[in-house]
Amino acid sequence: MNGSSNLLNWILWMPIIGVLGVLFIPKAKENLIRFWSLFNTVISLAISVVLYMKFDQTVPGMQAFFNVDYMWIKQFNIHYHLGIDGISLPMILLTSLLFTICILSSWTIKKSVKGYFALFLFLQGSIYGVFLSLDFFLFYVFWEVMLIPMFFLIGIWGGENREYAAVKFFLYTFFGSILMLVGMIALYHASAGTDLGVNTFDILALSGGKFQSLNMELFGYTFSFSKLFFVFMFIGFAIKVPVFPFHTWLPHAHVQAPTAISVVLAGVLLKMGTYGFLRIAFPIFPAASVYFANCIAWLGLVNIIYGALCAMAQSDVKKLIAYSSVSHMGFVMLGLAAMSIQGMNGAVLQMFNHGTSTAMLFLLIGILYERSHHRWIIRPDGTKGFGGLYTQLPKYTIIFIIAMFASMGLPGLSGFISEALIFLGIFEFNKTITVLALFGLLIGAAYLLWMFKRMFFGEVIEECKAYTDVNAREVLYMSPLCVAVILFGIWPSPVLNIMKASVGQLVSLMSQF
Repeated sequence: MNGSSNLLNWILWMPIIGVLGVLFIPKAKENLIRFWSLFNTVISLAISVVLYMKFDQTVPGMQAFFNVDYMWIKQFNIHYHLGIDGISLPMILLTSLLFTICILSSWTIKKSVKGYFALFLFLQGSIYGVFLSLDFFLFYVFWEVMLIPMFFLIGIWGGENREYAAVKFFLYTFFGSILMLVGMIALYHASAGTDLGVNTFDILALSGGKFQSLNMELFGYTFSFSKLFFVFMFIGFAIKVPVFPFHTWLPHAHVQAPTAISVVLAGVLLKMGTYGFLRIAFPIFPAASVYFANCIAWLGLVNIIYGALCAMAQSDVKKLIAYSSVSHMGFVMLGLAAMSIQGMNGAVLQMFNHGTSTAMLFLLIGILYERSHHRWIIRPDGTKGFGGLYTQLPKYTIIFIIAMFASMGLPGLSGFISEALIFLGIFEFNKTITVLALFGLLIGAAYLLWMFKRMFFGEVIEECKAYTDVNAREVLYMSPLCVAVILFGIWPSPVLNIMKASVGQLVSLMSQF
């Protein structure tokens, strides 16, 4: 049954319309391609805002008004089913905002402009598909399709080791996707044996712990169906987060990717992993999720400490921020493991806030790279790569300070609220992990401040004297993120109010097991 609105169809297919438009524009008209791509992402952002304004914050489940459901492949009961709730809407808003900003930051791309913007819009459409799909088969299609534009955007427009980074990203994610595929097929066949009485890929129908009592024979052993396939799903989503030890693809992908792709990677793609837990793994296997909650929390703690220590050891500023993402996503894992109202609200809010603050840092590094053509804090030969930047780039420095303190979780900025909620939730669950995770905050402050000291303080090194401060275009695309990290640090209610009913419903489900 369809709802009364086609907004979800429009938001999903608008980037694909953008791709078709780019393909029809002559290759030589590069500025027209840029403006068309910008127009398309602005329209997507406007639709997302309308979606937010029409969203009923009191409804815990999927909003019937926006529901889209058509039969797609009748023989296998596969539906084109789209929906939105308080968990997916923040991710849609974040995706729309970051892609609009990334188009502006990609304005200086010279290499194969037509191909770059076509793939970029295609990537946006596939990400929307992941966040909107309510049929597991459709979800999987978008999850896999997303690999194609990412592979080429890193492999063609990336740095000198771009091919290696692109292949490693693809293989890691594809390995996780294979495990997801096995789990998806198993769920489809097992669903007929439940009270559903029919084979289905419907995520909502599969949810609620229907497979808790099922067992399955594999390699001559009997396994709990829910625990086995929860592990399969967990690994598939954990690679995307990335959770230790599946994280090694991330630093390479970040360092080699062009700036806009690094922003999308850190701001949105990592969140697809934790979104997968919230939309699929936890609701379908609630008992197994509770059973493995302690393991999830300890893995989150390893992410926090290990990622922070790795970040501190980096001389490449972009790799430093990449490892900081590993650390910050560990906090999201802690919030999810807590399985409480505070913890899960904090986790979803951290997904949103990390997307804005880390996007700022990667954009700022990209701006600096355009001036310097390197990212070395300390070069391999031991000489300084940057020094005294605050005297040369005062406006840039102010924006950098805002982004750095937001990432650090300073009170008054967005990172503080989400981390505070996560700690409130995890304290009830495991006090030992809570205390140890606090050291991650300390190390995080240490590596960010040490980076800032080496790059911005001290004498101005000779090559930095030629750098120019941020221009009008750069101020334009950095301003919305500055506003977001300050506004949601002081007043997080606009985001929290969206998610609280849906998160509450999920926590209520988990508490039954």
